[in-house]
Amino acid sequence: MPAVVTDQFRIFNANNFIDSLLDSSNNYYVFLGLVNPSPATIGFGRTDNSNWPTNPIDNLQFRSHNRDTALFGKKITATNVRRVIRKISWVRNTKYDMYRHDYSSLNPSPNTQVFNLYDSNYYVINSDFRVYICIDNGSSGGQGTETAKGENSLDEPTHTDLEPQGGTSGDGYLWKYLFTISPSDIIKFDSTEFIVLPNDWPTSSDSSIQDVREAADSRVNNNQIKKVYVENSGSSSSRTYQEGTKTLNILGDGTGGKVSVTVNSNGKITDAVVSEGGQGYTYGIVDLKPIQATTTINEIDRAKLIPIIPPSRGHGFDLYSELGADKVLVYARFDDSSPDFPTDTKFAQVGIIKNPEQFSNDSLFTGNTFSSTHALKLVSNPNTTPTIGVEITQSTSEGTARGYLISYDSTTNVVKFSRDRSLYFSNNQDQTDNSDVNTISKIVNFEAGSTVNPLSVSVDNFSGITSTVNSKVIDLGVNFVNGVADPEINKKTGELIYIDNRSLVSRDPRQKEDIKIILEF
Repeated sequence: MPAVVTDQFRIFNANNFIDSLLDSSNNYYVFLGLVNPSPATIGFGRTDNSNWPTNPIDNLQFRSHNRDTALFGKKITATNVRRVIRKISWVRNTKYDMYRHDYSSLNPSPNTQVFNLYDSNYYVINSDFRVYICIDNGSSGGQGTETAKGENSLDEPTHTDLEPQGGTSGDGYLWKYLFTISPSDIIKFDSTEFIVLPNDWPTSSDSSIQDVREAADSRVNNNQIKKVYVENSGSSSSRTYQEGTKTLNILGDGTGGKVSVTVNSNGKITDAVVSEGGQGYTYGIVDLKPIQATTTINEIDRAKLIPIIPPSRGHGFDLYSELGADKVLVYARFDDSSPDFPTDTKFAQVGIIKNPEQFSNDSLFTGNTFSSTHALKLVSNPNTTPTIGVEITQSTSEGTARGYLISYDSTTNVVKFSRDRSLYFSNNQDQTDNSDVNTISKIVNFEAGSTVNPLSVSVDNFSGITSTVNSKVIDLGVNFVNGVADPEINKKTGELIYIDNRSLVSRDPRQKEDIKIILEF
């Protein structure tokens, strides 16, 4: 049977995601990972990354691997998540589509030729970060004709009045002001591709948002419909309609809508201006009977006036439905503010994880940041600076401990490392039997007292979470027991909801990484 996943379902899912993220019982984190990526044919954890990035593989095996190679994460807070829409900037001499409720395959938007309102260019952002929707683009009707495309926009909308306004050029455009992006949101969320929306439009106490929202509420202001479109002005040969201007009713499932209709000397309708927007309309038709010149009108001679129905009670009341907000932007900044974020490492993967548990028990991890790597406290500095991403080993009574070097802090002598299946499987990561499976495939932990190669330095018998260097107490970020520290989270827990493979990025103390993830529902 034919079926469709509706736009409203996508908007609903975006709303649900944000509600889930802002629920105090949930903890979402952006994480960075994969210090030494490589093509899947070689195996993760290798140093040959010439063909990276590859497309992520969504199965249980690779999700498990993604957890293993995660490095560190940062909690997503209410201030770091926003709904976003496509960025359509106002540009002089550009034709924009007007807002219409009836774009479809039978009635594509005249300029962009799309079948869906949300894919058309019916809203803009101006140079002052104010957002408007186009109520009228100067179109003179005639579906499928050049006149239906409207005029070039000549006047940049700048007003903040609550009713639609046009400019002084006479280009025919009417713009409805919606909101202005706040300076803080501009700094954090602005991009070349997306416009950020206020997060709490239905409940916001911001006076400017309240004014727009309340002015749009037709239950209070009786002003739902803003535009009646003259699709067909009627026949001039038969002088179908009486010359002059008359106020007519908008009929339908709503009440109170009225439109002032002007007819020229040839009997054609030249203008239709909404005088009262009414309320409660989901469809409507203008009652033209009072201006009919004859009692019988041939089908070909009849005018067609289309009341344009807003998505809810009025333009600006339900912002997310009006603008098709089915995308969510998640922001995170990684700098040197936490010992969990080593600045000498690399990463080639960005992800989002929900509700990981603590390493030591099954309680949810709730910290603002986490380290998901293992760590060693060495007795001294190596003779040479360790290479990030190389394999490190240690011979113990249980066998050979293995890991991939993530970071080395020469001030505290702390080494961070990760472990994944590429340390224990062959290059192709399969389970083919081999002669040394009993020695290679066994996971062995590092321990104090023995040398770590190729660093040629042993693990210190140190316990604690702080270290004193030159009389200065330094927070190590993780708790060491006999020179070894576990990750702060249990990497086998939590829901991986997003993975993105990226080109390899080398971190540096002088730089910050701003991560912006767009989730489209």
